Amino acid sequence: MLSSPILLKLVFVHLMGDFVLQTNKWVAQKEQKTWRSPLMYAHALVHGLLAWLVVWQFAFWPFAAAIAGTHLLIDIAKTALQKRYPQQSKVWFLLDQALHLLILVVTAVLFSRIQVWKALNDIVLPWQLVTAYLFVTKPASILIKTLISHWKPNPLTHLQDNREAQPKTSLAEAGMWIGIIERLLVLTFILKGHWEAIGFLLAAKSVFRFGDLRGKHDMQLTEYILIGTLMSFGLAILTGLLVT
Repeated sequence: MLSSPILLKLVFVHLMGDFVLQTNKWVAQKEQKTWRSPLMYAHALVHGLLAWLVVWQFAFWPFAAAIAGTHLLIDIAKTALQKRYPQQSKVWFLLDQALHLLILVVTAVLFSRIQVWKALNDIVLPWQLVTAYLFVTKPASILIKTLISHWKPNPLTHLQDNREAQPKTSLAEAGMWIGIIERLLVLTFILKGHWEAIGFLLAAKSVFRFGDLRGKHDMQLTEYILIGTLMSFGLAILTGLLVT
């Protein structure tokens, strides 16, 4: 089932629609206005249209409409629950993604049983690789950020512990892009069979990353970065193993 062409296409569409094409502005308005937000409906429509275009079969339009409709209902429920129980936002995020993926699996199974594949569907991109590479970019960044948010260091404590240190600023979204690049490299190394290169990459990142923390004695920040680094490498390795 994981190698099903139709399912891989639908997962690709989901990652693209939920993590790449959806901006922070869209997310903020959806969370604020829930079902009253026009962007909520536009977001669901994007998922339906993308699914139809990527599958590229006219007969798929009822399934694309079902994907859009169920995506809308799930997102409305998720934002409503998140607004009422914000302390459980991580649970709602994971449940939301699990339900979306369940809908895609059911759709792929039903459509595959009633549809005879045409020759056009044999001339496709290597969807397994395309989806894997897409996942380790922004979707993985958002997933990691959500999972480790519980351990985020207290900014007040951090400032107090470093009040005599010279203030330093980081490049905008540099951490996210560093993570994306490292996961792309790790995935490529696994696909090429160069596992030893992953060790060199991890060592190189450790030298630069933890060198900045030397002398600060900020245990919370060090542990936070270590958890994020290991989770980033772990997701990339797991993705590579699933593809191979």
